Amino acid sequence: MRATTSATPPALADTTPAPRSTRVDVDTPGGRYEIRIGPGLIAQAQSWSGLPRSADAVIVSNPTIWALHGSQLCAAVAPHHRRVTHVLLPDGEEHKAWPALQRIYDHLLGTGCDRKTLLYALGGGVVGDITGFAAATYMRGVPFVQVPTTLLAQVDSSVGGKTAINHPLGKNMIGAFHQPLRVVCDLATLQTLPRRELVAGLAEVIKYGPIYDDGFLGWIEQHLDALLAGDADALMLAIQRSCEIKAAVVGADERESGQRAILNFGHTFGHAIEAGLGFGTWLHGEAVGCGMVLAGYLSAELGLVPPAYAERIERLVARAGLPTRAPAMPDARWLDLMRHDKKAEAGEIRFVLIEAPGRAGLRPAADDRVLQVIRRHSEAAPAGGPGRQ
Repeated sequence: MRATTSATPPALADTTPAPRSTRVDVDTPGGRYEIRIGPGLIAQAQSWSGLPRSADAVIVSNPTIWALHGSQLCAAVAPHHRRVTHVLLPDGEEHKAWPALQRIYDHLLGTGCDRKTLLYALGGGVVGDITGFAAATYMRGVPFVQVPTTLLAQVDSSVGGKTAINHPLGKNMIGAFHQPLRVVCDLATLQTLPRRELVAGLAEVIKYGPIYDDGFLGWIEQHLDALLAGDADALMLAIQRSCEIKAAVVGADERESGQRAILNFGHTFGHAIEAGLGFGTWLHGEAVGCGMVLAGYLSAELGLVPPAYAERIERLVARAGLPTRAPAMPDARWLDLMRHDKKAEAGEIRFVLIEAPGRAGLRPAADDRVLQVIRRHSEAAPAGGPGRQ
């Protein structure tokens, strides 16, 4: 299970401004759809052209995002539907669970929504994952559209059809594959994104370099300051390239039976951090950032890449403002949490590891080697947030 290194496209190599808007096509057995990327897309009528004109539409969001963008989306899609209603979920990873999912079901049933109802997921990864799972399961499946409003959701969770809720024993343990009809990434929504959320989203941008396109990793290193400053052109190109890579991987392996697993680089460690500390203590991107550092050093520990490559990943993660030191947890706790990871088989923990710059694969690793890496790169983290080197 390997990713083919892909040459960085000219759009990333030159210094010309990013296009005003762009599109990435996703082609999977579960559906073909567009990712539309650009500023101000929510308000533009053409963003919603071609979608089914269902009688009912339901926008799922959280109170913060709804206050910022809800009325704009409602006005934009209203011409396509007889009735547009909305349901608001509590904000935070800790709420990606059954009670929030049931709130959506209750709204759909209580308002008489049928199988042709179209759901819109307006928010970050939590809203997108729960809405997608509700769409996958309500009346055995209804269509939905992703309108991601965080960097992490725009470059990762909104694309590819993975939908889920968490279980106390593990992240994303209850879910389904259900592709959206469209993904609309409005860059204007990133202008109101808290800095911590922007930084967390960069983790999912960074991961595409080591696993697929080492040239993109170099581009991120060169343009990281612009990305952190919220530069529109830099963000546009980063989102576009991230979506291109994810679309290529998902198109080849929709249901994660092979190559798609590489998209989980850093996630085995990261999910253990999230579950071990309690969902919501660290943001998902913060946990993934730290997890990539650990996975990079585990790759070096097993002789797959030189230590210098793992150090390169750590330097970039640190420059982005992401944690590089794992929280202190007992060895047995680490192993137990990672054995609950979906990639584990017969109790054997498997990790996405770097096999060469821009190429990754799924491999097992002996517990003692894994724990050695964790011990070298962990420290007690302050309560309520991640520790940084």
